[in-house]
Amino acid sequence: MRDSGVPNEGIDVMSMQPRLLFLSLLLLPVSLLLGAGAQANAQEAHAHMDMPARATSSAGHWSRWSDARSWPDGKVPRAGDAVTIGRAQAVVLDVDPPTLRSLTINGKLSFADDRDLALTTDWIYLSGGELDVGSEAKPYTHKATITLTDNVPDENINTMGDRGIMMLNGTLELHGDRTNSWTKLASTAKAGSAKIEVLNAAGWRKGDAIVLASTDFDPHQAERRTIAAVSGNKLTLDKPLDYMHFGQVTYGVDERGEVGMLTRNIKIQASDDAEKTYFGGHIMAMAGSQVHVSGVELNRMGQNMHLARYPMHWHILGDAKGQYFENSSIHDTYSRCLTVHGTNDVLVENNVTYNNVGHCFFLEDAVEHGNQFIHNLAILTKCHPDGKPCEPTDLTLTHQSPAGQSAKDILIPSDNTASSFWITNPDNTYVGNVAAGSEAIGFWFALPQHPTGAFLNKPGSDKIWPRRTVVREFKGNTAHSNFDGVMFDRGPGPDGKFNVGGAGHIAYADPNDTKSRILVTEIDDYTGYKNRNGAIWTRGEDDVYRNMKLADNAIGFTHASGGAGLAPFTSRVVDSLFVGESANIGNPTTLAERAYGRSLPKAAADFPIRGYEYYDYRHDVVDTTFVNYQPNATRDAGALSYLLFTSFGMSTENTVKGLKFVNSKPVDFPPVERRWASDFSGRAAYRSAAFHDLDGSVGGIPGAYIVIDNGIADDEKTCEIKASWGAAVCKGDMGRLSIDDTKAFPEFATGPATNPVVLQRDGRRFEYNGETTIPSGAEISVATARDKLSLNLREMDKGSWVIFELPGFTSAVGGTPQASLEALRAASTTSYFKDDKGLWVKLVVEDPTPKGPVVVQVGQLRAQAHIDVSKPTSVAVN
Repeated sequence: MRDSGVPNEGIDVMSMQPRLLFLSLLLLPVSLLLGAGAQANAQEAHAHMDMPARATSSAGHWSRWSDARSWPDGKVPRAGDAVTIGRAQAVVLDVDPPTLRSLTINGKLSFADDRDLALTTDWIYLSGGELDVGSEAKPYTHKATITLTDNVPDENINTMGDRGIMMLNGTLELHGDRTNSWTKLASTAKAGSAKIEVLNAAGWRKGDAIVLASTDFDPHQAERRTIAAVSGNKLTLDKPLDYMHFGQVTYGVDERGEVGMLTRNIKIQASDDAEKTYFGGHIMAMAGSQVHVSGVELNRMGQNMHLARYPMHWHILGDAKGQYFENSSIHDTYSRCLTVHGTNDVLVENNVTYNNVGHCFFLEDAVEHGNQFIHNLAILTKCHPDGKPCEPTDLTLTHQSPAGQSAKDILIPSDNTASSFWITNPDNTYVGNVAAGSEAIGFWFALPQHPTGAFLNKPGSDKIWPRRTVVREFKGNTAHSNFDGVMFDRGPGPDGKFNVGGAGHIAYADPNDTKSRILVTEIDDYTGYKNRNGAIWTRGEDDVYRNMKLADNAIGFTHASGGAGLAPFTSRVVDSLFVGESANIGNPTTLAERAYGRSLPKAAADFPIRGYEYYDYRHDVVDTTFVNYQPNATRDAGALSYLLFTSFGMSTENTVKGLKFVNSKPVDFPPVERRWASDFSGRAAYRSAAFHDLDGSVGGIPGAYIVIDNGIADDEKTCEIKASWGAAVCKGDMGRLSIDDTKAFPEFATGPATNPVVLQRDGRRFEYNGETTIPSGAEISVATARDKLSLNLREMDKGSWVIFELPGFTSAVGGTPQASLEALRAASTTSYFKDDKGLWVKLVVEDPTPKGPVVVQVGQLRAQAHIDVSKPTSVAVN
């Protein structure tokens, strides 16, 4: 993927004065606008730094570290020395120096490749200088170890802290000889076995450290081992495995566990005291720097609870095209893995991370664009370094509190809901990556409205709209063994905090103009399995998901609306595969799991697993297969269901076509159980779930509607009741009934409704909550203590109608008066009839174009037919 021959076309930072440099970053065109970090004061400090000149030495002037003549004082550096390599110097490290106080490189330092070498120092500062260990053309073949100590705490080297490799206009060239970072199991590795087979062990050696990703719900089932012997692709481990690691393609879903290689011949690490202090080393590249890293191992890096001190960190470089970090490992660190901050067009490829804290691959301020994350593997992303559990903010009943965002032991509020890939701007590329076990989220598109951090309210930031920017590419990625696999919602606000909704993504041709064309967002070839909650949750419009393969999740797919009616559809799932339970039984541990014979996603064994959840308006499912969604004695299951149990909108315009079911109950609209509720209150949209079965591939009747069996949407005359589904297959047109504006019915009220509205049909009673599915031709009786009502129909064909009987009501505004009930029933336009018992109304969709009042605020959905009715006005008696 890398094109190293392309010159850097970005800002010529060497020609800028420091203050001019910083101001120019703030005033760049939108296409080049950069992030500026979480500490505005630090950015101002950066603005005052002098930009060092590049080293002027050449390869023809190399001298050896061990040669006293290489040093101005004629003495080879001794233990505790603060060493400086001058701008005109080029030094070859040919010995293991004693532990240094520090190392400042203004010139060049290169490691000799004729022996193993170790360099230990508090910090290394590249002020216009260059550190070389190997080259791209000639990778390093021996062992090189750089250990960063912390003998003088709380230093601050030119605003970059300490215990790091810190660059200002510096160059870092690290090129190890390893390229095979990770592979997959070729067959299942059994618990208790010390032998495994992988797909590709090329270049792996005896003594190498590897890690096997969890292939179950628990990410902590990842296991580190040392290779004791290698024979082709067969590995003997130093000790047996504690867990089974699945290694098969099952029912068409690739659940072969990943195996990552941690060992590299170039190693950068903090000294082992960091294991207690969580204050590791860091690499920080600032303005003008060049980073070309391949085949390197980072260990005990990142400084917990310290902003901007991460294992690898591009910090406000602007255009960094041609720079890369690849074929490397980052493991056992204390704050993130790799941060791209205010930097564009870098390549992050073929890396493996393991046992890291906080968001791992991290885009910081939502201005970063053009970066490529290709074929990276993230194993075991944690919220805390000391073993404390996450305190996440999500939609499960036990974790709805946002208290974790205010915790004192996280770097930013969302780190208590840690993700392996934190994506704040969609204008970047993610291809072939694997989020193989996070305590919270695998891939998180956490899109703010505008850039955050130090770019909050900076000139030009108001022209950057991450939530309106098209996804550059998200293809071939996999998420397993997380709580949520993909979260495309819940973007942070200016303070870094987020809520569980309201951050929908809608891509516009011109992000600054919401009247411009809405662009389709494509998610291709996504695989999600063994996620405790959902394989994917998204909020947006015009989203297409192709060739998804989802298996062994509590919930496969849920999509919320970003603004109903703004686009032709909210989401469309095409050519995909959902598997309820595969051959991967996991590692059953609890009594319930052992009795059931496989691991379970939730603590409650009877949680009803579901493939596809309907939610929030307009969704399509096309040419998709569902396998093994079969209820049993332990738990319910269904291929197609709804979000349990939500307040928000449903739509009769949801469609299915070309669906196949193998050992699966096609539909599951279960009765209410408060313990499974998403929010359980207010409008209770799940009580009126529906979708249109275009070709009959679900219910057997082309053009029929599948509706919840609530007594209002269905009847025995026009519907086939499917008791085991909790649904009915109904002929004829279906639409939505709104009484008043839906905002008149609270979304989250938990007590009895004030002046409830009760609908009755054929002896069945339904308490209305805001909207409900209703068939054309129904006659409904309305009972309420309210004095006024507005009756509205939408989502119906021309000529569809519904008759309402309204006892106690006496007048109507709108419609045509009719002389008798028979005349009303025969009317072809919206009409009403009054007798001594009350009012009768017939709503008729005369024009399918919604031109009536707004009845749903999400997307400003309008009625096709409406009428206002009222009771007699009370007259006071003196």
